[in-house]
Amino acid sequence: MVQNHMMQVISCLSMECPASKSHEAICDERARVIKSIRTLTPGDVVRGQFEGYHQQPGVAQDSTTETFAALKFQIDNDRWKGVPFFVRVGKCLPVTITEVLIRLKHRAHPVLDETQFRKNGYFRFRLSPREEIALGLKIKVPGENMVGDMSELIIHEMPTDAMPPYERLLGDAMNGDATLFSREDSVENAWRIVDPILDDATPIYRYAKNSWGPAEVHKKIEPPHGWHNPVPDDNA
Repeated sequence: MVQNHMMQVISCLSMECPASKSHEAICDERARVIKSIRTLTPGDVVRGQFEGYHQQPGVAQDSTTETFAALKFQIDNDRWKGVPFFVRVGKCLPVTITEVLIRLKHRAHPVLDETQFRKNGYFRFRLSPREEIALGLKIKVPGENMVGDMSELIIHEMPTDAMPPYERLLGDAMNGDATLFSREDSVENAWRIVDPILDDATPIYRYAKNSWGPAEVHKKIEPPHGWHNPVPDDNA
């Protein structure tokens, strides 16, 4: 999941603008970003396994296969140097949602006074199960005082009857469009990034079902201002 899906999400999020709309130009930029991602070390990851996993059908009693991972990625290029990318993925979490949150830096001298201490503005991209793009920002509270309060504006929302992802991939494959597929050089670099943390290089921590993973996550892999916990969409 990390080596494939999450790496593709990071590369699509952080790549430079392609030189053209051709699938080769887009794949070139994704490959360039993945090549710049720093190889992971054991200190960049926390692995977990939900309680009761060994009782699942077909699972060995001594299995050390992880069902959860929290990771910190660094991209060593001019645009993203010093900007950490945090990823959290797992089974039996409170929700089944794929979401990206981009937190913006604080201004040294904000225009509006803060009612919520160090609450960053942000962009939020929900990829599944329902696609949407949202903007979180401070809006001036009515009145004479220059006081801002955090609000979220959903600026775009896709219909729920869009083409299923794998149906689109099959269609692209038949049409010879490789835009959404991983190229060999990207795959090789993705394995280069994760290889040092494979084969039980880090311990497995237990976590309860319907929790956000083991407690060790908050001690070892914690984004500035904490993890973002997606909220289910009642209309999804």
